[in-house]
Amino acid sequence: MLRIVTANLNGIRSAASKGFYHWLAGQAADVVCLQELKAQAPDLSQEMLSPPGYHGYFHYAEKKGYSGVGLYTRRQPDQVIAGLGIPDIDAEGRYLEAVFGGLSVVSLYLPSGSSGEERQAAKFSFMDRFLPRLEALANSGREFILCGDWNIAHREIDLKNWKGNRKNSGFLPEERAWMSELFDRVGLVDVYRSLYPKHEGEAYTWWSNRGQAWAKNIGWRIDYQIATRGVAATARSASIYKSERFSDHAPLSIDYESEW
Repeated sequence: MLRIVTANLNGIRSAASKGFYHWLAGQAADVVCLQELKAQAPDLSQEMLSPPGYHGYFHYAEKKGYSGVGLYTRRQPDQVIAGLGIPDIDAEGRYLEAVFGGLSVVSLYLPSGSSGEERQAAKFSFMDRFLPRLEALANSGREFILCGDWNIAHREIDLKNWKGNRKNSGFLPEERAWMSELFDRVGLVDVYRSLYPKHEGEAYTWWSNRGQAWAKNIGWRIDYQIATRGVAATARSASIYKSERFSDHAPLSIDYESEW
């Protein structure tokens, strides 16, 4: 069994202060994918760098207090690949891949376009350049699981107020079509949705801090584990942890009957 957890922490130090590591110690996760560290190496405690039983790896953003991704792995990877080799993307710390034999697990943080037109353009640029990489991995013969905050709700079922968000970043027609292309043309699988095709409110992973979004469960499903077909077919169960709040996102855990 392979258990993978993905969690956007909205600041690793903030999440630690809210009990994330105490929770993580009881999860028996094999791989943990982190996004939005908002920190650099000197900012991290020993527990954050490598929790007991884990090897820790990070790809920090150059800008302080911004973005950044990480991985905790029980087994030492054969290789760790930080970044896509695209300078402007890599400067923001958005891609970290751990290679275990024929399987790769990636912590991924797609840009958000919600702050304005400039960032939306950067998001579209990322998507355009990332798609060929996704096609290549889907055709590589290796298995991949891409975990993280994709900042896109794919379908109407994936957010509460879909009618009011059709012109907003995260639910734009172009973004949703790009996700469909991943699944339909590239041949990747939205693992949670493959297990639970009809889940609505219980599937949300992010809630705005505005208003009473959390209290009223006005959420979005924007955190995914997206996988190549072979490993996706071994997924057996998934859960979203909401009993405690470490961040404005909730951790997503999926169990696979897969060798790694």
